[in-house]
Amino acid sequence: MRENTDRHRQPRAMHGPAPTPANGDGGLIPKHGGYRNTKTWQLADLIYDVTVLFCDRFVDRRSRTHDQMVQAGRSGVQNLQEGSIDSAVSKKLELKMTGTARGSLEELGRDFQKFLKHRGLPEWGPSHPALVRFRALRCATLEEFRAWVADEVRRAGEEHTDAHGQAQTDTRRPADGKRVCPCVSVPPPPVPPAALPAVVAANGALSLLNLCIHLVKRQMQAQADAFEREGGFTQRLYRRRRERRSRGKD
Repeated sequence: MRENTDRHRQPRAMHGPAPTPANGDGGLIPKHGGYRNTKTWQLADLIYDVTVLFCDRFVDRRSRTHDQMVQAGRSGVQNLQEGSIDSAVSKKLELKMTGTARGSLEELGRDFQKFLKHRGLPEWGPSHPALVRFRALRCATLEEFRAWVADEVRRAGEEHTDAHGQAQTDTRRPADGKRVCPCVSVPPPPVPPAALPAVVAANGALSLLNLCIHLVKRQMQAQADAFEREGGFTQRLYRRRRERRSRGKD
């Protein structure tokens, strides 16, 4: 995969508590920097944590793929963060950074899909029972995500073995004599049991990514509408100066 240096450029390092937003009283500097309260940033931050853990466990740390997946996850969350702060002086830059975050998240999603495809592992549809359970949990932390993965792997073990630890065989046959396959929550063999954690984690990450990308698209549309309606910093500066002149202050 060719590296996109513009998309994955390192944003400015920002640590510590979120900046305090402006009062938002219609002044020159609008309310900004409240990214920690947005669902998009919270999801992107969780996706980054999940990606780092996934790559450290299932992807060769010496490979280019490892570095690119981790950097794509970081780019997604950091560009949302930087765009929120830069909105104080440039709505255009905010929209650009949000679009960059979206591109990074979509690229990360393709990398998770390719991970499964190249290893002959299944990508689950949205109606898969494990993903239905996952969405119902609304995981907000890495610990909750790891607990869900462990629970789904445990379910797989219980559904594929009987009380004596032997592989289950469904001997039920309908009237036409064809064998009935049991309904399970995780992929049945030939997926080796050792690969189940990777399958569950990758599909969970894709579920998070699908939701986050959807929300980022909506966020971009809202930003574009606001920019079209209100203009950017230059337009606000012009209006403020015009108002001051009309009041005789210049």
